Amino acid sequence: MSTQHCLLVRDGTFVAVGPSGDITGERGAQPDGLFVRDARHLSRWQLTVDGGTPTVLVPASPAGPTQPSGWGGAGAQPPGTNGAGGTATALAVLTPQGSRAEAPAHTVFREQSVTEGALVERIRLSSNRAETSSTLLALTVDADFADQFELRSDHRWYEKPHAVRTRAARPDGVEFGYRRREWHSRTVVTAEPAPDAVEETGSGARRLCWVLELPPHGAAEVTLRVEARPHGAPAPAALESDPFLTAPALPAPAAGDAGADGLAAPEDATAGAAGAGDGVSGGAGGTDGFGDGFGDKIVAEWPELARACAQGLSELAALRVAAAGPDGESLRVPAAGVPWFLTLLARHALITSRFTLPSRPGLAADTLLALAATQATDEDRERIAQPGKIVHELRHGELAYFGQVPYARYFGSVDSTPLFVALLGAHAAVTGDDKLAQRLERHARAAVAWMFDHGGLAERGYLRYQADLGGLANQSWKDSPGAICFADGTSAKGVISAATAQGYAYEALRQAARLARTSWHDDAYADRLTAEADALRERFLADFWMPERGFPALALDGAGRQVDALGSDAGHLLWTGILDEERGAAVGRRLLEPDFFSGWGIRTLASGQRAYHPLSYHRGSVWPHDSAIAALGLARYGLHEEARTVGRGLLDLAARADYQIPEVIAGYGRAEHADPVPYPHACSPQAWAAATPFALLTALTTATPADCPQPR
Repeated sequence: MSTQHCLLVRDGTFVAVGPSGDITGERGAQPDGLFVRDARHLSRWQLTVDGGTPTVLVPASPAGPTQPSGWGGAGAQPPGTNGAGGTATALAVLTPQGSRAEAPAHTVFREQSVTEGALVERIRLSSNRAETSSTLLALTVDADFADQFELRSDHRWYEKPHAVRTRAARPDGVEFGYRRREWHSRTVVTAEPAPDAVEETGSGARRLCWVLELPPHGAAEVTLRVEARPHGAPAPAALESDPFLTAPALPAPAAGDAGADGLAAPEDATAGAAGAGDGVSGGAGGTDGFGDGFGDKIVAEWPELARACAQGLSELAALRVAAAGPDGESLRVPAAGVPWFLTLLARHALITSRFTLPSRPGLAADTLLALAATQATDEDRERIAQPGKIVHELRHGELAYFGQVPYARYFGSVDSTPLFVALLGAHAAVTGDDKLAQRLERHARAAVAWMFDHGGLAERGYLRYQADLGGLANQSWKDSPGAICFADGTSAKGVISAATAQGYAYEALRQAARLARTSWHDDAYADRLTAEADALRERFLADFWMPERGFPALALDGAGRQVDALGSDAGHLLWTGILDEERGAAVGRRLLEPDFFSGWGIRTLASGQRAYHPLSYHRGSVWPHDSAIAALGLARYGLHEEARTVGRGLLDLAARADYQIPEVIAGYGRAEHADPVPYPHACSPQAWAAATPFALLTALTTATPADCPQPR
């Protein structure tokens, strides 16, 4: 971006301002403005004092005890995610132009706070003189109502027939309106005291003006409130307290006997043990799945982990957005990230909820209910919807509403559906409460049916997808174009069977089998799903394993060929347990070789391959959540020292970023550069990155042999 930005995020609302607290209407990789429900509700917010632009003494930065450093792009400052009080606040200090010979007459203090659907700014002018003075304060304001898809750097243009923008002066400010057929959005700006004048500027913007009298060494204040009123938005929720933040960071004891995330050791490592029949029951020992007294011991050994968890909670609290359940109940689910994905993306929400399940099971419950409410019930080719499929992405903006982008309710994901089933099973296992599993039995069965009927398990033996010309080229977690590739860099073509999706399907079948036996009281269904899981595992090991490389293929392409790039996706296979014990151990150790492990985390693609690029989104970068999944998998296969190595790298990365873990960093290793190199287009904050410390908590406590027995 061309200027530094300060980001404030809260309850589905975010604002990006420059160092002075201004908004200029930028577009591109990091646009500024006030954003709600995929639209920019404030595109100009520029302050002048006595006709001039003030000088920045202290640039806008988040207030409060948590001030993480910036990873949101080149020069980006951190997001304000103050947990208490339902607001996020930033402070800046400015002065009019001055010199050594003539010091500025006054100082300007700007305090900007974001809450659900609103920006509040308090401007205080403090006189530096011993006599009364008069100052002209002016604020140029505009709202362009641009859809976020219009603001990206991809040079797309969207027609908006019959769209009308309006501006109307109010006694206490100005109101901006936007109408396109039945679509109607507004932005209302009010001030106390009311402006002395509301002026036209010739550009559509309005200038609010005040003449302020400052007593000797005294002050004058103006408070402004900007309310975004998007089309179709529910009324802001009134919350007296936020249990998400007040509950302990460390997980409470779970009544179930599964591991801390609802997983057990790989099936062939549990032979003869209780619970081995379904491969899911059986945990790490101790009533909470971590072992006796793990909390004190792990925090003593890894003190930075507690700080990373606290920072992650703050970010996750800010990222939650409103959603509705199957019966219309109000929910809060984790949005994927800022600036482009402050909305529900199922894969991100499911993995984030899985990471935080031991300590925040309510987040998983809300995510499952919201996704059940949006589950497809019929077929829609434009949205890639089929009965039982779990949605990939929800959007609320104008372009989605009018069908100009396909993402209003978009199903372009092959893995959201098995992840949904797996989380439902893990929730019951970790909490020891199957009420939610019983309530969502119909939805889970429909999801399993989709995996066979439409997902490809029955016809092809694997979950598969093909590129969506109007949407996503790839529909597994590495969803960028070219991410699924051969070692020489050639993109896989045709109908793709991605390795990670098969691992998720395997775990989903096992989790559903356990639920069928213990909660749904359907032993025949449980037997069928267990057999299907076993058959899937057998096929997978035969078709995906590359014996000459001792590693699983990234995918099978449309011709059934192994896509032979060595990728971090193998860590997901460890997490889900689809590899047998011998191959799993070999793969786990391979992920710690220098071409994979950068010192900060595991590269998405091993270096040394022609396809590798350290600044590629999915072909050589390091994603902390991806490495955390691998750490969970390493612990699952008994590779405790390897899990600790990955954990140490990720926590070193967190410490370098003041404990705000970045979404993704470049693939350069510590030998190449002593500090992690930011990825230039990362979201910040981002949900599964914020949840990564909780996954590490699970992996590291399981990876402490003296305190926690290895999984049975």
